[in-house]
Amino acid sequence: MKTLILGTSIFLTILLSACTSSSHPVKPSTLGQVSSGGKMREQLAQPGPILVDKLLAATWVVDRAGLINLNHPTAAAAGLEAGDEPIGIYVYRITHPEFGSYLIDSGVARSFSNPAQNTAVSWIVRQAMNTPALQLKLATGDWLDSDPRPLNGVFLTHLHLDHIMGLPDVADSVPVYTGPGETELRSFQNAFSQGTTDRLLDSDGPLLEWQFAADPDGEFAGVLDVFGDGSLWAVHVPGHTPGSTAFVARTPSGPQLITGDACHTSWGWHHSVEPGEFSVDQPLSAESLLSLKTLEATVSSLQVHPGHQLLAD
Repeated sequence: MKTLILGTSIFLTILLSACTSSSHPVKPSTLGQVSSGGKMREQLAQPGPILVDKLLAATWVVDRAGLINLNHPTAAAAGLEAGDEPIGIYVYRITHPEFGSYLIDSGVARSFSNPAQNTAVSWIVRQAMNTPALQLKLATGDWLDSDPRPLNGVFLTHLHLDHIMGLPDVADSVPVYTGPGETELRSFQNAFSQGTTDRLLDSDGPLLEWQFAADPDGEFAGVLDVFGDGSLWAVHVPGHTPGSTAFVARTPSGPQLITGDACHTSWGWHHSVEPGEFSVDQPLSAESLLSLKTLEATVSSLQVHPGHQLLAD
């Protein structure tokens, strides 16, 4: 009997740990030209054509230990402790005069006006994510309805639920792009969250995966010139998740960096402390954050947007 129980336990452990973050189909993206950190920096010295609109979709409260590595010497010296941290869920609309309009991340769908009754999110995920604390400010669908421009695509910084909550308000025909390996990440938790992720990702087509290559300048894990004209850059910043992607847009008023969850908070950015327990690889996350901080130090007038807070002075 003990042997049976032990065997069953081992089987369940293997089964659950083998669960991927999503079963949604994926295929390579044809958008984006492989480039380098040096070429990107050269282009960022000049104003560009991209217009960036930023929306606070919702406010939330989550555990600080997930957002900031509290074991980092700087965090420990500052006396940071685990506890509630107020955050925002942001979505960006970028508009290119030739290639159209895209979202970076997806905001929050109308169905989250009452998170406790959202059937796309399983009960266990609602409890784990503290969705009752989620306060919707403006639904993605309402924002899109107020803007007559057609939507040409959605660029996800990564596949965590708080970055895909708005996809149910996006037409199924709109292509969705993500970083490499996002759907393939395996963990025990995915046994409980995969269904929710798949329901939020539900669309007519597969996810389109950025085709990063090693940065020949060695500055980043990979750099893509998204439209091929130097106006928008996708930067591979793995660590928080395998395919985490930041975006740098050349705008008429100067370059803007959207970090995704390579950095969640204003404090983390100012003190160069990587994300905490929410990341799958903290050492790699620290490397990616350092690469973005180096970009800030070498590109004048770079406006930075951390993943979940405004950048305080």
